[in-house]
Amino acid sequence: MTSDLIGEGDRLEAIASLLEPLAMHNAGERLADRFVTAIALGEFVPGQRLPPERELAAMLNVSRGVVREALQRLAASGYVSVRRGRGGGTFIEADWAPDTNAIVRRVLVPERHRLTQLLDLRSLVESMVARTAAQRRDASDVAVIERAVSAYAAAGGDRHSSGVADRDLHLAINRATHNPLLETLSYRIRAEVSLGFGAEPYSPLLRTRALQQHPALAAAVIAGDADLAAELAAEHFHLSENNLQRLMASAEQGDDSENPTQVTTTN
Repeated sequence: MTSDLIGEGDRLEAIASLLEPLAMHNAGERLADRFVTAIALGEFVPGQRLPPERELAAMLNVSRGVVREALQRLAASGYVSVRRGRGGGTFIEADWAPDTNAIVRRVLVPERHRLTQLLDLRSLVESMVARTAAQRRDASDVAVIERAVSAYAAAGGDRHSSGVADRDLHLAINRATHNPLLETLSYRIRAEVSLGFGAEPYSPLLRTRALQQHPALAAAVIAGDADLAAELAAEHFHLSENNLQRLMASAEQGDDSENPTQVTTTN
């Protein structure tokens, strides 16, 4: 999260009122449930190190004590492990466990209608962003977008590098609109859809599809084809939407066998 994005957030008070955080009762327990759901969605993957407690607390607007309690719960359930010493931290150990489906159901099912509205809003906004970027991009924007596409392709299967490159590409397209309010709105919606973590889902399947869609979207923006850019942006952001919808459907059906977002499908 960059400081310029945080500053721009002050300009969107009216919109922020539409994007209320998920309700939390017992703060530590509810945050642990939110973590489990984010892990099931692929926002965090096994082997990945979580941000420090201080960063997580600022990201989620809770106290460090609440974050610490949530991480302790996750460690007790086997979702994370804490490693001490040089190179230590809190690491994801599992993306699915016997209690995952019940937790996901508690978090997502009551929010289905609101999340569906947010996903619809996101599709509309990202289409508008891509259309506007195609109309307003300049030579410097084109250079940044091209570098970002190459960086995503070069990231390989590393979840962290892939996530950073994905974020940088969409940030480059946002900034090509030359309207910081659009950039901030896009960021805030992403934060809400991701349960506050600001991370896009990741799986080998999602990355494979993004490797096909990123160059096409970037090419449309660079070529100034506003209609095509808008269409491709909507299609691209359906990847995350479909991922979330699969997980909600599985939770409602009570399917505890495997994580539906990590199964290779042609859906």
